[in-house]
Amino acid sequence: MRHRHRSERGLRWSAVRVVGVEHFGGPENLRVFDLADPEAEAGELRIRVHAATVNVSDTMLRSGLFGRRYADSRPPPYVPGMDAAGTIDQLGLGVAEATGFAVGDRVMAVVQPRGPHGGAYAERLVAPVASVSRVPAGASDAEASTLPMNGLTAQLALDVLALRPGQALVVTGAAGAVGGYAIQLATLAGLRVIADAAPRDEDLVRSFGADVVVARGDDLSERVRAVVPDGADAVLDAALMGTKALGTVRRGGALAAVRPWEPGVTSERDIAIEVVSVSNYAHEHAKLDHLRQLVEEGTLTLRVARTFPAADAPEAHRQLEAGGTRGRLVLEF
Repeated sequence: MRHRHRSERGLRWSAVRVVGVEHFGGPENLRVFDLADPEAEAGELRIRVHAATVNVSDTMLRSGLFGRRYADSRPPPYVPGMDAAGTIDQLGLGVAEATGFAVGDRVMAVVQPRGPHGGAYAERLVAPVASVSRVPAGASDAEASTLPMNGLTAQLALDVLALRPGQALVVTGAAGAVGGYAIQLATLAGLRVIADAAPRDEDLVRSFGADVVVARGDDLSERVRAVVPDGADAVLDAALMGTKALGTVRRGGALAAVRPWEPGVTSERDIAIEVVSVSNYAHEHAKLDHLRQLVEEGTLTLRVARTFPAADAPEAHRQLEAGGTRGRLVLEF
């Protein structure tokens, strides 16, 4: 379905606000657009979005690092956003009968900006039912919006690594959203978790369940090997350390990267490099719903650092890119 700008002459339709860019660049390029209201078709539902999380992937789309892939497949504006939470306001054909969802239900969704409906920075969003789960009981929409993409990324990385209980996992970027979820999920799976943290984040990272916390930095390998001399069984590199994280892993171990691996760089010591893309779990309703249950049980912690009105998306992007954010920044519509 093609969205059209409200400014086109001779068109009459209800409008929906989105936040996106016509031209890739800095945060100042983000602005509000009015587009045609999307309609849910068979196998889809429409969400009145109340909250959309701001992720690093969104800044990459906006800047053009990822976003240029979109230019060949859809017209501008290019709308970021991979997580949303809100209320169902329309059901496609057969959805109610197949899922039990009803208009008015509070839900969260993992979103693929390159899909036919664009990203989550939108007042109303159409999503496949397989990408949607109910909001965890007791959670706000802002809190729930921080779970789908980051939680599924952490779960996918652990599934790909396929470690056994008792094996050692290093988590870099442990104080971040993916890192925090990864520690909690790994602890639940019975893994021994070695996590990095700045001094001010040590207590936070320990609260996630890390068995050992070491100082973050380029000498992470030496610090990890002081704990496990032969190296850990695997590393989940949420901090995007790349080759600097390889030294934490034993020969024959594995590294899960949450971004594409550095061009031209190969592994060493028979370490398997697994690039994790949440798009592989974007239609795994059961996985997302399991994360919901873990939140309700108190196993996973939802963390909102700050909320912004949707029109203040440029400031949210600036704050995220400045670094130091703990928890997630969220846009509210």
